[in-house]
Amino acid sequence: MDRSRTVTGPDPACRALGIALEEVAEGRARLRMRVTEDMANAHGLAHGGYLFLLADAAFAYACNSRGPVTLAHSAQVTFLRPAAPGDVLVAEAIERARHGRHGVYDVTVRRPAGEIVAEFRGHSVAVSGKPRQ
Repeated sequence: MDRSRTVTGPDPACRALGIALEEVAEGRARLRMRVTEDMANAHGLAHGGYLFLLADAAFAYACNSRGPVTLAHSAQVTFLRPAAPGDVLVAEAIERARHGRHGVYDVTVRRPAGEIVAEFRGHSVAVSGKPRQ
């Protein structure tokens, strides 16, 4: 199965924002996004909503990597340092625990040099059905 299509095919939101899917494996995913001027807030920094979206997308690919349709149950993000237009950010998601229909995933958003911009934790729940292709 092409793991990059397990969410709902190519993700329209990711495509619109130029978010690239770099890797998907069972319980893992890595995505990359360049922060654009359109993603800046009133302070000229990356708006937190875009950072959350990047992390949430990595979480979605990781928690759907095993096949059953899986949705976010809850999520939180901690912003550790600002990002700015021109920054390239990488979000790496990893499964921490899975039991029954529930899972816990951590996502770290970094600059390629390794500086951590944000930490995200998502809780997932598997629902009935198979992924759309």
